[in-house]
Amino acid sequence: MRAHLSNPLREKYGRRTFSVRTGDTVKIMRGEYAGKEGKVERLHLKEGTLAIDAATLFKANGEEVPRPVYPSNVMITKLNLEDEMREQTLEE
Repeated sequence: MRAHLSNPLREKYGRRTFSVRTGDTVKIMRGEYAGKEGKVERLHLKEGTLAIDAATLFKANGEEVPRPVYPSNVMITKLNLEDEMREQTLEE
């Protein structure tokens, strides 16, 4: 799943989009939670959605659950570069 990079990241790496991973900081651009920024907690590959800590819902029993957000509706503002292979991919 890929998402757009913010302008500073776009200029730094010369890319428009990049794969989203757990730990990346993203800004929600559309929908009910537009403008909120949070970390990606989980990727749901089968549904093609992200779980972001800034977008949560409350169930009828009071339990807080992450709201699924499509990667096309977010912009990556900070990359999680703990993985060396990810850094190499960005530099290419």
